[in-house]
Amino acid sequence: MADRKILLIGSVAALALLATGGAFLASRGGNYQFAQCQGGAVAGGMDSFGTDFTLTRQDGQRVTAEQVFTKPSLLYFGYTFCPDVCPLDSARNAEAAALLGEQGKDVQTVFVTVDPRRDTPEVVADFTSLFPGNMIGLTGSDEEIAAVNKGWRNYYKINDEEDEEYYLVDHMTNTYLVLPGNQTVAFFGRDTAPEVMAEQVGCFVDAIG
Repeated sequence: MADRKILLIGSVAALALLATGGAFLASRGGNYQFAQCQGGAVAGGMDSFGTDFTLTRQDGQRVTAEQVFTKPSLLYFGYTFCPDVCPLDSARNAEAAALLGEQGKDVQTVFVTVDPRRDTPEVVADFTSLFPGNMIGLTGSDEEIAAVNKGWRNYYKINDEEDEEYYLVDHMTNTYLVLPGNQTVAFFGRDTAPEVMAEQVGCFVDAIG
């Protein structure tokens, strides 16, 4: 009976932590514990988010996930023709990374297109150049982009039925924190302010040393 009571109390505490945005996660490749860090989390942790990939960087070079995620990264899925959401979210992520840089924490931003038909490396390069911090932009074939989005459970839908040139794309707007080794540990909604994001991401960066 006592053991059952202890288990129940522990379960309630864990649920409460998740409800307040606590990232109750552990590293797949190490023994890092992030229970004190804030950020979006899902039941069971986020070990199932992410995937290996090979995509095309904005400079035309083919790169793997291992080559991209060499440092803590703020990963966002969007498209360059996006009228407002994607530029605002990308600017927010760049600002958060800049705030972390002022604290001596090296965090990069990564943009993956959900519109590979229009987002060639050159187009992605023009988009990412609008933001400070040397944002990495990635594109690829339809199949490659679909696989990467599936890996991060990112929904998107190209609405080109009536207009094959000036169409819009429905997509999720989460930003994922990916650590070296392609380990996703948290996500942030678009309503998270850059100062708040920087504070929460900083906790994870401090935890991995």
